[in-house]
Amino acid sequence: MRLSSLHSTVIQRRFNTKVSQSRKTGNGTPIISLLTDFGLVDPFVAEMKAVILSICPQARIVDISHEVAEFDVRMGALILAEASRSFPEGTIHIAVVDPGVGSSRRAIVVKTKRSTYLGPDNGLLIPSATMDEIIGVFEISNRSMMLREVSRTFHGRDIFAPAAAHIACGHLPEECGANVNDYAPSPFRNPVLGDKSTTCEVLHIDRFGNLVTNLTPTHLRQWGIRLGQEVTLSTGGRKFRVNLVRTFSDIKGNRVGLISGSHGFLEIACRESKAVNRLRVRRGSVLRVSGY
Repeated sequence: MRLSSLHSTVIQRRFNTKVSQSRKTGNGTPIISLLTDFGLVDPFVAEMKAVILSICPQARIVDISHEVAEFDVRMGALILAEASRSFPEGTIHIAVVDPGVGSSRRAIVVKTKRSTYLGPDNGLLIPSATMDEIIGVFEISNRSMMLREVSRTFHGRDIFAPAAAHIACGHLPEECGANVNDYAPSPFRNPVLGDKSTTCEVLHIDRFGNLVTNLTPTHLRQWGIRLGQEVTLSTGGRKFRVNLVRTFSDIKGNRVGLISGSHGFLEIACRESKAVNRLRVRRGSVLRVSGY
């Protein structure tokens, strides 16, 4: 038996599939992204990549992040939403931040107009998928799309990676299983917009201490706020006068600035210092914007 034939036979026995030609995408090569809270010390990420490449050797794998805080679905959802929009149409995204692994929570695949998302049904995928316009959500229950042996603790390797590889090789998301209508919603609250004040929350704190909120430039346009205009930011009984600025260097002295960030969210920042220390908040903290 030729080595290539032996290799294909081994893969077919272990992964319940045949090595097949990848489905052509816009760039001719299937792209699969990975986002997890696994870190890089253990072999978990490598195992997922090994499964993908064993089923779909043509796949190009791109790491978004493996440093999501453990079990932090909100953080994972935001990072995925920020990164996914930069990928080409047809990309397959795997996201695994899965405190409920092995429980009754479902494994799902989300088909959108731009991309395909695979991960746990805990809201992790929904912000990104919603931006791409969801076409359908399906439970991954088709055993032929998984490894032969599925552990209770590592669905990233045993379910999501092989299912993504099969889709990259030409299978449809609909082949994974039944349609799901009652999938878990986004883990983020929508801002509460009022005539004279708005309540929002801190979605994320980046490594520079900037506060990423769930407000967008659209809200600024609704309020009629222009560059240089001042609003009041309240949190924990403290108030801050905040100017809408174009970039970090426009923030004067030790003032706090409101910036339209590169990922479509409004951010609160200080110039060459950490806004998180100044406002003494954390992820999920509630902020009130008024005076517009």
